[in-house]
Amino acid sequence: MIGKPFRPPAFVRPDAKTGEPPQKKRRISSDTAVGTNRKPLVPVENPAPPPNDPNARYYTVLWRKYSTKKNKTWDGDGVLAIVDSYAVLTDTDSGKELGKGPCGRPLLPGSMLSVGGKEVEIDGVITKEHYLAGRVFLGTAAGTAAEEANIFPVKKVSSLKSNVKRQTFLSSPGEGAVNNVRIEASTARASQDPHPTPKPYAASKHFKNPLLPSTVVPKTNSALPRPRHDPSQPNALIMKRPSFCPKGKQIVDVVVDPILDKHLRDHQREGVKFLYECVMGMRCEGEGAIMADEMGLGKTLQTITLLWTLMKQNPIYESQPVITKALIVCPAGLVDNWRREFRKWLGNERIGVFVADAKHRHITNFTKGKAYNVMIVGYEMLRVVQEELKKGSGVDIVIADEGHRLKTATNKAMLAIQSLNTERRVILSGTPLQNDLSEFFTAIDFVNPNLLGKRSAFKREFEGPIMRSRQPNASEEELEKGEARWKELTTLTSRFMIRRTAEVLAKYLPPKTEHIVFCKPTPAQADAYRAILSSPIFTVALGNTDTALQLITVLKKVCNSPSLLKAKDSDDTPSEMLQSLLPLIPATVLSSHACSAKLRVLDSLLHRIYTNTAEKIVIVSNYTATLDMIERLLVSLSYSFLRLDGSTPSSKRQPLVEKFNRTPQKTAFAFLLSAKSGGVGLNLIGASRIVLFDIDWNPATDLQAMARIHRDGQKLPVKIYRFLLKGGLDEKIYQRQIMKMGLANAVVDNKASAGSFSREELRDLFRLDEREGLQTHDLLGCECGGCWELGMVDDSSPEVVGENQVEDEEDEDDDDWMGLRKASQVDVDELEEKIKKRKSKAQAGEQPKLRMLMEYRHLDAKLFREMGDEKKEEMAAVVDDDVLVEMLKEPASRVDFVLTKSSS
Repeated sequence: MIGKPFRPPAFVRPDAKTGEPPQKKRRISSDTAVGTNRKPLVPVENPAPPPNDPNARYYTVLWRKYSTKKNKTWDGDGVLAIVDSYAVLTDTDSGKELGKGPCGRPLLPGSMLSVGGKEVEIDGVITKEHYLAGRVFLGTAAGTAAEEANIFPVKKVSSLKSNVKRQTFLSSPGEGAVNNVRIEASTARASQDPHPTPKPYAASKHFKNPLLPSTVVPKTNSALPRPRHDPSQPNALIMKRPSFCPKGKQIVDVVVDPILDKHLRDHQREGVKFLYECVMGMRCEGEGAIMADEMGLGKTLQTITLLWTLMKQNPIYESQPVITKALIVCPAGLVDNWRREFRKWLGNERIGVFVADAKHRHITNFTKGKAYNVMIVGYEMLRVVQEELKKGSGVDIVIADEGHRLKTATNKAMLAIQSLNTERRVILSGTPLQNDLSEFFTAIDFVNPNLLGKRSAFKREFEGPIMRSRQPNASEEELEKGEARWKELTTLTSRFMIRRTAEVLAKYLPPKTEHIVFCKPTPAQADAYRAILSSPIFTVALGNTDTALQLITVLKKVCNSPSLLKAKDSDDTPSEMLQSLLPLIPATVLSSHACSAKLRVLDSLLHRIYTNTAEKIVIVSNYTATLDMIERLLVSLSYSFLRLDGSTPSSKRQPLVEKFNRTPQKTAFAFLLSAKSGGVGLNLIGASRIVLFDIDWNPATDLQAMARIHRDGQKLPVKIYRFLLKGGLDEKIYQRQIMKMGLANAVVDNKASAGSFSREELRDLFRLDEREGLQTHDLLGCECGGCWELGMVDDSSPEVVGENQVEDEEDEDDDDWMGLRKASQVDVDELEEKIKKRKSKAQAGEQPKLRMLMEYRHLDAKLFREMGDEKKEEMAAVVDDDVLVEMLKEPASRVDFVLTKSSS
């Protein structure tokens, strides 16, 4: 190599004259002079694609990473969305976006393309509605056509203690004819058997019960299957037949025992059939169900009927019963209630019920014995006995009462139930969706695992779009997508969740009247409230979430009575804050309950009920110290009472309830109840009036407490009083309950994030509104003037316009805007000005969504006291409560405003 001349590469052509390779040329712009600056680039706006592209296309695809392997495999399934010639690839399992890029060519099944560094093959075409609904991200896209035809994939389930396999489908048209053909065929085979098994003489005679009457149909020698109970009896409740029968078997009707059937109401019969179809796998891929009926609709009776039916019958003739062992998990305070319900409906001779408690921790009699078919255990005790539960024959079905307590996937009680490997699971809860969709997903995944796919995909494709669509600044595209995902989620869950409201009981129960009573604070109470807000603590609370939560607790107690700040209670705020606040309040105010406006109203209410009626009352509070204050009031008035709170032993709670329900007014006039300890499952029908002395952030807590007296067995009209301090924190919490704002959720969920609410919201929350009128009524935008007449709450009532909505006001009854004025006294110019002002507020988005309060009648107590006798009688008919009317007539009454609604 050394000494040889340089040879240019072969791809460089030498110059023809000199024989040398060409020289490199410097790139010079032809239109720019040397030494001048280059012109800046012109910015060009790249518009976003339109939200509703008519040419948008959506496909199901297979995708994989680029590979040099000879035999390639696909990495997963995906969804390809092409909007405005721009493709976005999303993985269906995780919901993650895998890549994006331009795509303008037409695509057909089998087409190949590259998106975001992934190889993609088109599998099929889906509609925009299908894509927006989000079902493809739950792994159910392949079964869409089958679902639309009400047919689900074949699934095998083993019945208890039997090797017989069955397949379940949803029923389809002609199901009865198919079943009849199968039954007739199996019957013909049985009749052609050349060697029938001889039966002894004793077996040919059916057993006759000499003592107790039996509803069981006697056995005969007929080859046709005979159900346990006669399906031809009037009002017989017959369960749905399965659509498949194992070879060599016959299908028989499952009929609910008439002993229970005769007590079931129409909605309860529907609920039993729904639960049966769910746990038998006839409605969806799983064998779980959620019964979300409101309080008082008889979830316990429906559950007992389901268990008794499954323990005694099987739709496959001559097979073992569907279940043998059932486990009921509930709060500790409801264990005895479940035991009494079983005894009430089935007695002790039909079914054995084992109660696991501190005295009966050894559950061998249930797991390995045959005397007990049902076990009742509290959530806390379940963790103690879960290992022993796995022994023996196992549990065939689990009932989780108040199942909203299973909020997270790491809940210990949930993990204990899941360790039993029981497929049939039922949740009973009047409030299945309390806080957010994550808890709702946990409940659904508990009863029917993997039905909604993975949690990450659900959160990304359902919870995220739905929550974004509920924001005030949501775009049209987000609104459309969120609404579609919400409808799809509702459709999916309706297959295994049933929800009925208390309206179905309207024809069975007496009428119910609810009064929202706004109490005007006493001067001493208002001074204490202002002193706290003027302290340095208030300024610190505006910038510190923890301090704000502590200040909220302090103000809630001031709303009840400033003296509660000095009382000892388990919920007291830290001593540092109290030490800085107590010197601001006079000692006379802290040592006396007389400055409480609520307590004065309660005193007047109790006196009139005890003097003028024979009724009894329940008083509910969230604080033990508040119950102590009310107890001292009852003692000073010599009124007899009973009390149930967290310190009451579980063994004494039900006897207290039974004593209160049995005894007359003179023996037990009042029942003091802690909302957290006894607000669930108790039946206090001995009282016809109930007072909610304070309000809770969670509306479900108040609703459960209100349902304690309006239940089956109640004979008298029910009156419900909710006490709120006018202008104080009570009223602000109530507004946020109605408007469903984020502050209440932030406090209930214990989400201590500074972004949950702004400084302005906190400042408004802590403000004491002492002006005339009611802030809630002003926010409502109602022009009734506080004297809404009877009949003005129907369709003729003024609409409450939400954000970005303007209602047509021209067709409304103009007289409704002027209170009680006559038509001749109406000022048209004034009325038009009010309408314009109302529309401008609606366009500005200032009016909150308080339409629910338009169902109430609004009554200003001050205006009521100034009315003439004739008008008072007219408004008294609207209030429909003689006791409350007499209180409103008192000149010194602390009741300032009332919102009332009657179910009658």
